[in-house]
Amino acid sequence: MNKTNAARLLDSKGISYELIPYDVDESDLSAYAVASKLQQDVDQVFKTLVLQGDKTGVFICIIPGSKELDLKKAARASGNKNAAMVQMKEIFELTGYIRGGCSPIGMKKKYSSYIDENCILYDQIYVSAGTRGLQLKITPDNLIVAAGSEICSLTET
Repeated sequence: MNKTNAARLLDSKGISYELIPYDVDESDLSAYAVASKLQQDVDQVFKTLVLQGDKTGVFICIIPGSKELDLKKAARASGNKNAAMVQMKEIFELTGYIRGGCSPIGMKKKYSSYIDENCILYDQIYVSAGTRGLQLKITPDNLIVAAGSEICSLTET
């Protein structure tokens, strides 16, 4: 199994994690599909979303797989008045990652990062390792350190 940029970055910082491979279904890249392949709770599988704020520019939100991002909460957490999802065609150029393989760690550029407060409900969570078919199993605390994330409320209630 080849290490990704995210895994190499974690190694360089001495942060523990586990690489978990799974079979990719290109027709369904949802967190539900990934959770099913991993045989894990979908809320333990976190998705990385790339947003554009009206004041601060691009930023990242990391939320549980079954949840929907609350754009107003994301904007407020990131110091913006408004925020919108970045168009899918722009994700690779901004992050170096593709949809379904976007890791919150090791992007081309360091963006502000925000993780939903529900992450602390789990001993381990899963995020993309930076390629489709590979997840990082990591403690929330280690992910927060590695991604430079701030914990906040990001999802709809």
